[in-house]
Amino acid sequence: MAAVEPFRLSEVLESFRSCLTESGELVQEHYLNGWKGLVKFMNSLGAAFSFISKDAVTKIQILENYRSGENGQEYRTIQSMVKYEVDNKLVDLKKRGDHWDSGCRTLLRLHRALKWLQLFLEKLRVASDDSRTAVLCTEAYNDSLANYHPWIVRKAAVLAFNLLPGRADFFEIMNMGTAEKVVATLGEAVPLISKTYDITQDLYAQHDLLDLP
Repeated sequence: MAAVEPFRLSEVLESFRSCLTESGELVQEHYLNGWKGLVKFMNSLGAAFSFISKDAVTKIQILENYRSGENGQEYRTIQSMVKYEVDNKLVDLKKRGDHWDSGCRTLLRLHRALKWLQLFLEKLRVASDDSRTAVLCTEAYNDSLANYHPWIVRKAAVLAFNLLPGRADFFEIMNMGTAEKVVATLGEAVPLISKTYDITQDLYAQHDLLDLP
């Protein structure tokens, strides 16, 4: 059995730094690499995040298949993907139909989860050493992803969060050295994740794609 690759916060930072071009476009290859790093982070925390990480892996694979397909160039950036799929009516806007796995719908699910992780990582960054990570994670979840989950999933998620390790253990998982170094790196990474989220949010809003079924 292959060894599980360790999570490194620096890799996530570099991926999201590379994602944004000078013209404000989001390069999908780097966006997905950032997500692969976040999946490693979630997997390193055990069952608490498995219901999200497994779904994220599926979504990443769908988008990578589009990138490597015959129309792969249309999926180079998130902006070009949205334009291509909207212009060619490849997105189910009202109900789940022939295009239930469109790139736009698939990425929207990652986009929603990204907000949760952004909020959680920022709370971890500014929290005191004795803060309960379960509380921080639950607050971040309730302010973001919980809005899209049925009650039974929300209840199971909050129960799983109670198993999360303390803040110091979290920082060890990030493989960045001292707590001060982790806090500093989070201080660079979270704004980049936030900017990526905001650009995507605005793009989807412009095309009325935020409520795809």
